[in-house]
Amino acid sequence: MGSVDSFKAKGTLEVQGRQYEIYRLAGIEGQENLPYSLKVLLENLLRTEDGANITADHIRALGGWDENAQPDTEIQFTPGRVIMQDFTGVPCVVDLATMREAVAGLGGDAARINPLAPAELVIDHSVIIDVFGRSDAFERNVEIEYERNRERYQFLRWGQTAFDDFKVVPPGTGIVHQVNIEHLARTVMVREIDGEQVAYPDTCVGTDSHTTMVNGLGVLGWGVGGIEAEAAMLGQPVSMLIPRVVGFKLSGSIPTAATATDVVLTITEMLRKHGVVGKFVEFYGEGVAQVPLANRATIGNMSPEFGSTCAIFPIDDVTLDYLRLTGRSDESVALVEAYAKEQGLWLTAGPDQPEARYSEYLELDLSTVVPSIAGPKRPQDRIALTDAKSSFRKVLPTYVAHDEGDAGTGSSFPASDPAPTDSTNEVNGGSKPSDSGDGSGRPSKKVTVTDSTGRSFEIDHGIVSIASITSCTNTSNPSVMMAAAMLAKNAVERGLSVAPWVKTSMAPGSKVVTGYYDKAGMWPYLEKLGFHLVGYGCTTCIGNSGPLNDEISQAINDNDLAVTSVLSGNRNFEGRINPDVKMNYLASPPLVIAYALAGTMDFDFETEALGQDEDGKDVFLRDLWPAPADVEATIARSIDQQMFTDDYADVFAGDERWQSLPTPEGATFDWADDSTYVRKPPYFDGMTMETTPVTDIDGARVLAKLGDSVTTDHISPAGAIKADSPAGRYLAEHGIERKDFNSYGSRRGNHEVMIRGTFANIRLKNQLLDGVEGGFTRDFTKDGEQTSIYDAAQSYAAAGTPLVILSGKEYGSGSSRDWAAKGTSLLGVRAVIAESYERIHRSNLIGMGVIPLQYPEGENAESLGLEGTETFSISGITALNEGTTPRTVHVTAVRTSGESVEFDAVVRIDTPGEADYYRNGGILQYVLRSLVNS
Repeated sequence: MGSVDSFKAKGTLEVQGRQYEIYRLAGIEGQENLPYSLKVLLENLLRTEDGANITADHIRALGGWDENAQPDTEIQFTPGRVIMQDFTGVPCVVDLATMREAVAGLGGDAARINPLAPAELVIDHSVIIDVFGRSDAFERNVEIEYERNRERYQFLRWGQTAFDDFKVVPPGTGIVHQVNIEHLARTVMVREIDGEQVAYPDTCVGTDSHTTMVNGLGVLGWGVGGIEAEAAMLGQPVSMLIPRVVGFKLSGSIPTAATATDVVLTITEMLRKHGVVGKFVEFYGEGVAQVPLANRATIGNMSPEFGSTCAIFPIDDVTLDYLRLTGRSDESVALVEAYAKEQGLWLTAGPDQPEARYSEYLELDLSTVVPSIAGPKRPQDRIALTDAKSSFRKVLPTYVAHDEGDAGTGSSFPASDPAPTDSTNEVNGGSKPSDSGDGSGRPSKKVTVTDSTGRSFEIDHGIVSIASITSCTNTSNPSVMMAAAMLAKNAVERGLSVAPWVKTSMAPGSKVVTGYYDKAGMWPYLEKLGFHLVGYGCTTCIGNSGPLNDEISQAINDNDLAVTSVLSGNRNFEGRINPDVKMNYLASPPLVIAYALAGTMDFDFETEALGQDEDGKDVFLRDLWPAPADVEATIARSIDQQMFTDDYADVFAGDERWQSLPTPEGATFDWADDSTYVRKPPYFDGMTMETTPVTDIDGARVLAKLGDSVTTDHISPAGAIKADSPAGRYLAEHGIERKDFNSYGSRRGNHEVMIRGTFANIRLKNQLLDGVEGGFTRDFTKDGEQTSIYDAAQSYAAAGTPLVILSGKEYGSGSSRDWAAKGTSLLGVRAVIAESYERIHRSNLIGMGVIPLQYPEGENAESLGLEGTETFSISGITALNEGTTPRTVHVTAVRTSGESVEFDAVVRIDTPGEADYYRNGGILQYVLRSLVNS
C-alpha cells in the first residue's frame, strides 16, 4: 500500500452490506476510454502511490496514455499475487532459502525473506507417462513420480512451513493454470490492510509463460522468469514501460466443424504475423459476449505463442457465470460484479457505447475459422486440416537422411537416448526395413516390428507415435474435451481401433474433467481406444511424454525414421516432446483422437476412411464428428457446481503419500551435501553490500552462433538427460543409475546439473559446426576442436576468457525459463548479440547480469560477415556506472586474419529498473541489498 493519495481516489464501496476500501479511477483524466488492461494498471498505481517509486506524474502519464506513441514511460507494477509450478518453483524456493542465509551474512534479518504477496505453487510438471494404455496407469505413474521426486517434494513441504503466505497444491491434483482459473484466481482480491478490507483487481505474475490463461477471467497477469517472481514475492514491483495495446475485435460465431483450438491457432498465426512482442492484446467488440469463458481462457493461454505480454478479456456476465459454476462464493461474485461496474471494468459493447482507444487494431470473424493443426515445430505455423497431408509431404524430406531414395535434401538427426520405461506396454522382437519409396513420391522406409504378443505391423516415416490429450490449453475447455470423448464413443461403436504403434494418453488439467467424463459415461470409450487416465499434469506438452515402447523406439532410431506426435498442447518445439520424435503437431482433443485412429500424419480426413465398420462400410471422420449441440447438451447434463466444490474443498492437503513425507523444519534449510536434486546455488558467494562497477568486455570468444527462433527449450531443455551428456556423466559420477536420471526440469534445484544442461538440446544447431546437432561447439583454447558446450566453457573459464552468444530473430522465445538465463550466466557468457528477443528471456538475462545487445536495424551476423571464430570486444558498457543507460555500445570483432568488423549494438536494457538490476550483478542481488538497507 502506498502512503500517498494525490488524487483523493480512496473511497468505499458497499456490497451486500459490507464495506470495502477501493481506489476509484473516476477522478483520473483520460481513464474513461483507456483499454481495460491499462485501467487495471492505473488502479495499481493509485493504490501503491508512495511519492517516490510511484508518483502522481506516473498516474497522470497512464491516464493520458498516447495510444500512438512508442513506449517510453516506465512504471512500477505491483502484482497482487504470484503463482508457480514445480519445475520453476523449486529453484525459486531454493533461491529464497539461499537468500535467507545471504541476508543474515550481510547483517540483515533472515525473516525479511518472506513472501509479501500470496504465493501459490502447483506441482504439475513432474508426472511422466511411463505407464499408459492400462487401467492402473494413473496410480503407477504417481507412485513412480513420488519415488523419483521425493527429495524435491520434501523440500517444497519445508518451504510451505518455513515461509508465510506460501501454499503448495500437491501432485496428482491438476495443471497450474487450470487450477488457477477453476479455484485460485480471485478476479477481485480482498486483503486486510491496516485494519481495513481493501478490494482491488486480481493481478498476478507466474513462473510459467502460460500464466496468461487467467486473462480469460479478466485477471491481468503474465509469465515472468523465476528470478522476477522471487522479487515480486519479496515486494519488489515489476518495472515496465506503459505498453502499446492491440485491440482485437471478435465478431461472428464459430462454425459447426471448428473448435476453440482452431480459433486459437488462427489467432496465434494472425498475431505472430502482425507482431505483438512486448505489447498487450485486448479483446473487444460485440462478439466477445458470445465467447464462452473456457474459450477465453484457451485464447489467453496461447499469449506467449503469439508473443504478447497478455491477451485479456474484460469482466462480464460470462465471467460471473463461470465464477459461480466453479464454486466461488455468492459474496465474492457479487463483489466482482459491483467492483467491475463501479470502476469501468465491465464489458460495454454496442453501437451506443464508447470504445476504448487502442494502439493497433485487428479483427477476426469467427465464422471464417476452419479446422486446423500447427506444426511441425512452431505453434504459429498453422495448417488448415484440409492441407495437412500435403503440408506434411512437403516438409518431410527435410527431416529424413540424405541417402534415402527420393528423400531429397535434409539433415540426418542423431539417435536419441530415451528414458527407461516402467510400462508393461513394451514390445519385443526384431525390426527390418523394406524398400524405399511407396510410389507416392514421398520418402518411405517401411519397417516391420513384432510386439510382445506376436503381432507384426509396419511403421514408416510420418507415423503418429504419440497421440496425447494434455495441457491446460485445451483440457480446461469442456467443449473440446467432451467432443473428443464423444468422437471416441462414436469410433468404438463403429468398430474402429487405434493403430498398435500409437502411444495414447489422457492427462486432464483437473479432477473435474474426470468427474464429468464419469457422469457422462465416456471413460469406457476413451479407454477402449487406449486413452486411459495417466496423470493430472502437463505431461507431453512439457516433454514428459515418457518413452515409446522399446521395440518401436529401436526401430525408429535404427532406421532414422521421421515420426510424429499429435498433442492438444501449446508447445511443439524441436526436441521438446520426445527424443525419438522429430515432428510435432498441435491439434484439438477430438483431432488427437482422429489422428490416433489414422495412425499417420500422411492422411487426408476428407478423402480417406479411418476404417470399416462391421458391415464393411467405410467410416470417415465426418461420420464420427459429434454435433456441437449434442456436445453442449452432454456438458449441461454432466457438469455442475458441486464437482468443483468437492474437488477443491481441501486442495492443499494432498493424499496420504504427500502427508506422510518427512518434512524438515526450521527457518533455514539444512542442505544435504550428497543431494543431486537440491543444492545451494553460488549466486551470492562472496557478495558484499557494495556493488562492483560493471566493466567493458575484452577478448571474448563465441560459445555458440545460433539462428532464428532459438527457444528457451534449445537453451535449457526440460526433458530427458542423455547418458553421454555432461549432465548424464555428472549424475553417473554421483552414483545415480540411468533409470533414475529423471528430467532436466525436475533437476532445476541443482545448479550443477543445469549448468551442464545449458545449450544441451539434442536439436540445437550451433553454426560453428557443420552438420552437427546437439550441445556441441568449438573450443578455441584448443585450436578450435569440437567438444561439449559445457566443457568448452570450463576451458574458457580456466583461461579467463569471457564469452558471447550470437543469434538471430526471436531469441529466447517459448517458456519463461529462468534457467535459460541462469545457465547462460554461470557458463561465463557476458553478452548475447541477437536480431531480436522475446520479452521474458531478455529481462531474465539482465536479471542474471548478462547484457542483451541487438544488431543495428537491418543487420545480422551474416550481413556483417561474422562467422563466430572472431575475438570480440565491447566498449561503452561502463557508462552504466554513471547512472545512465547507453543507447548503443561499440562492438569490435577481430578475425583470425587480423581484419576487424565494427558496429554499434543497441543496448536492450529498456528501463531504469533493469539498469539497476544489471549494475547490481542481477535482480536478486539488487533485492537483497535493498532489503538489508531498509
